[in-house]
Order: sequence, then C-alpha cells, then structure tokens
Amino acid sequence: MERVTVAGCEVLVGRGLPVPVLPAREGRRRVAILTQPAATPRALEVARLARVESDIECEVIGLPDREEAKTLEVAASVYEALARFGLARPDTVAGVGGGSVTDLAGFVAGTWLRGVEAVHFPTTLLGAVDAAIGGKTGVNLAGKNLVGVIWHPTRVTIDIDLLEALPIPLLREGMAEALKTGLVGDPGLCEALVAHGLDAELEEVVLRSVRVKAGIVDEDEAEKGVRAHLNFGHTIGHAVEYASSLSHGESVSVGMVAAAEVSRHALGFRDTDMVRSALASMELPTHVDGLDAARVRDLLRHDKKRDEHGLRMVLLREVGVPVVESVGAEEIEIGLAAVGL
Repeated sequence: MERVTVAGCEVLVGRGLPVPVLPAREGRRRVAILTQPAATPRALEVARLARVESDIECEVIGLPDREEAKTLEVAASVYEALARFGLARPDTVAGVGGGSVTDLAGFVAGTWLRGVEAVHFPTTLLGAVDAAIGGKTGVNLAGKNLVGVIWHPTRVTIDIDLLEALPIPLLREGMAEALKTGLVGDPGLCEALVAHGLDAELEEVVLRSVRVKAGIVDEDEAEKGVRAHLNFGHTIGHAVEYASSLSHGESVSVGMVAAAEVSRHALGFRDTDMVRSALASMELPTHVDGLDAARVRDLLRHDKKRDEHGLRMVLLREVGVPVVESVGAEEIEIGLAAVGL
C-alpha cells in the first residue's frame, strides 16, 4: 500500500484492507463503527477483522443515508448509543461509508468526551479524495456544515478495488472533487481527467488528489490561508446542494462552472470552456433547471465565508493558481447566470 501523511494522519491507498485493520494501540479498546445501509457489508467486515486480529469489541451503529445523517438529532442519537456501549477516551469511532458518514463520525469523535480517536474507511470516491481526509467534520444546521470541528483521524484506508466497483453515479460524484483538486493544485491531474474522464486510472487519481490535499492541509491545517483553495466550486455549490436534490458532487460541478465564470470576469481566467466541457464529458451537470433561485441567493447571503467586503470565494487566475477574493453582488450574479440561476 502507498502511504501519505496528512497532519499526522496515515492515509493508506491500495487494494484490500490492511493488516491490522485498525492502527495498533496499547491495551484493550472498544470501537464504535458508524455506517450507512450501502456500506454495511464493509462495516461488518471491519468489525470481524478487528475482533479476529486484536480481540477488539465492536458495535456497528447505523445512520440514515447521505445528508440525512448530518444533523444534530442524528449526532445526539449516536452519543446515546456510545453511552450505552460504554465508549471511553481510549476507544475509537470508525466511519465506514461515504462523505456524510465520515463527516458525522469525525464530528462525533471530536466532541464525544472532548475527543476520542477517529479512523475512516471511505467507500465512495468522493469520500476517498476529499471528505475523509483533512480533519474537517460537521453537521448541517440552516446551511451546509455550519456546525463542526477540525478533528483529524489517525488513519484513513482507501481500497481501490472497492472504488473500482462503484456504480457510475458515485464515480462521477467523486471525479468532480478530483477535477477540483487538479484545478487548484495539480494541472497534470486536471489534464488526465480532461483526456480520459471516467476512464482515468483510479489509483493515480486518488493518490494525486490525496497528495495535493496533504500538501495544502499540512501548510494550513486550520484554514487561515491556502486551505481555503480546496473550496473551489463549493461556495455556490453548497447553496445549490442545500436548495436542491442534487448530490454533493453534482452541486460542486455546478459550483465550479459558476466559479470559473466569475474567475473569467474578475481575473481573466481563460479555461472556463475547458472546465465546462470536462464536467460535461463525465456527464456531470453544468447548469440547474427549475431550482428556486431566491433560495440559493438567500443561502449565499448567510454563507459563513461572508465578511464586510463581500463573499470570500475561491477563483482561478489559471489552472493551478487559485486565489481567494471577496466578490460583490454583481460578480455573484454573473456566476449564477452562468448556471441558469
């Protein structure tokens, strides 16, 4: 397996589960495994291996699907389950599933008993290249991820065999985040995705994405500067996601088109058509139809990245050269118009 370190977290990228399946620890411990229906078989396999290899007591806790899992109510139900299980400070919370699972599992781990160990086993490409890595956790409350903490897992295990078996919609969703990573930090990855789309070699896509994120997070763990570059496409994308039935990856796809258009207008970015065509080639949406535009605008007015100068938005001078700029209402409207809002 290839190993990449992100802020002290060991990210393993390979085929199959590692041995041991959990990071080695002194003494006995319990592990609470948070998962969703589609990832339950992998969660049960993690629990079986943990019991066989290390005689670890495991409890599997089911969550609702996708963003339905990311609420304070669900978090409260998990805390109650942890209390019944007797999860203590030497113990571990494991997230097995997509990005919503690792977001909630990390949030619960970072807040239960003021912090216990987290480990993640992402089962979607989006989780593997983005959500499970970097320590950002959160739940939704009147907006996307408005309640959360930065809490790094000790290990993230990414199984390429599992990702290669994903249905096409989940593959597309993760490729949106991978393309974002290329646009802000790896022009070579961007070129590979433009050339090959969904047929790009998955292990290379994951490793390159993880390495870009590792470099940025290690430089700016608390998002005081360059880490914000990883939010390219997410400002308008999060508002679209919260106001629609689109998935996270689909919403970020729309958001990247909007951000590219704002970048063209504000900074002279010349590759807007490339961004749009790359996303379209992977059958990702580049505009939205029938969405309540007023709802999207209201969410943007309450975005946590707004300050007295406007809405702080990640833009591109060119591929691989992102900047954070405060944009005004006119520029936001240019971006919204580019995606049909």
